[in-house]
Amino acid sequence: PPTALTALRSAGIDVASMANNHALDHGRETLAETLAAERATGFPLVGIGVDEDEAYAPFTTDVRGRRVAVVAATQVLDGSLAAAWTATDDQGGVASARRVERLAAAVREADAGSDTVVVFLHWGVEEQSCPSGDQRELARVMVEAGADVVVGSHAHRVLGGGRIGDAYVHYGLGNFAFHPRDAEAARTGVLELRIGDEGVVGSRWRPGRIQGRLPRLLDGEDAAAELAHWEGLRACTGLRP
Repeated sequence: PPTALTALRSAGIDVASMANNHALDHGRETLAETLAAERATGFPLVGIGVDEDEAYAPFTTDVRGRRVAVVAATQVLDGSLAAAWTATDDQGGVASARRVERLAAAVREADAGSDTVVVFLHWGVEEQSCPSGDQRELARVMVEAGADVVVGSHAHRVLGGGRIGDAYVHYGLGNFAFHPRDAEAARTGVLELRIGDEGVVGSRWRPGRIQGRLPRLLDGEDAAAELAHWEGLRACTGLRP
């Protein structure tokens, strides 16, 4: 319901992505309802729109004197639904990361008018803790287009994070507020990045565990063990620490 957007804002969240493989589960007519809720609440959504220009448009804001842009898209779309769900010049829908050059153009445009560009992607293979070849290639293209940060989720697993050049990439933030099916799906965390004039100048993964469908940060020995596990996930990503 529209009150979900009010709840997100009340929780301190600034923007949310609707670019995912469930965005239009209830039919194309709900697209108009979603966009109407966005307008009514004033809570910004990215990755969805009445046409491709709106769907690929970034959310922009000033943070301590820096202009930050957030672009969103989904690499995961059911083959039989991709054409109907993808935003184009002629129809509304979600921003598709399968249209790699269109997404790269959006990132370049955002980079031209911002100090920091974040690309949030719905990507990965369900229940796989290593990034796919498609993910790794898309991350490279996004960084070359000007992204400073490339992050996302979908696999219901936490994946590894690290550097491509000066950019920071995290292949899978895992579940957050969710009902995990097993212990691996219950792994979660919060990624904190510090941005400066030279891009991402610091990073921290704060590990957590989902309990009762809600994320809880870990501390002490539990946090240390989980952080060591997360560090090990980088081995199959091709990313630098």
